Amino acid sequence: MKHTLSLVLIFSFLWTPLAAAAVRGKSARYVGGTVAVFKAAVDGTWEMADKALVFTAEKDGVKVSIPYNKIKSLEYGQKVGRRLGGAMAGALIVHPVFLLLLFSKKRKHFVTIEFLDETGKKQGAVFELAKGIVKESLTTLESKSGKEVKYESDEAKEHLEKQ
Repeated sequence: MKHTLSLVLIFSFLWTPLAAAAVRGKSARYVGGTVAVFKAAVDGTWEMADKALVFTAEKDGVKVSIPYNKIKSLEYGQKVGRRLGGAMAGALIVHPVFLLLLFSKKRKHFVTIEFLDETGKKQGAVFELAKGIVKESLTTLESKSGKEVKYESDEAKEHLEKQ
């Protein structure tokens, strides 16, 4: 019993950073770009308001607003990988059945927005979105900005259309 409990505790400590690294639910992450108020990646919320996209940083509440009429281009892409870390940790600590995770893919969803700031200067921002809000967000951005989303690859477009 003690052996099983210790294995569960070890696995939970290994799994926690992996779970925390993912963008989930209705959240988003500013990954990079030229937005001056963010010096590094920032987790936050993504709101499609009437006149603008509003990203609010989780920790300090700093808001960045991108008016739809100032958006110049939109691009969507994915980073696809295998669940190697979780599969290996689970297989080593708990049970080899965790190796089945190697057959599943994890996808990260990225939206790149080029826009003009209040001074008319070109800016860019890359956001990672939770998978549950990608399709709705892209549809709203296209509709309200009048710009068509460009897809990084055919695979990204096909995967999104399946959702």
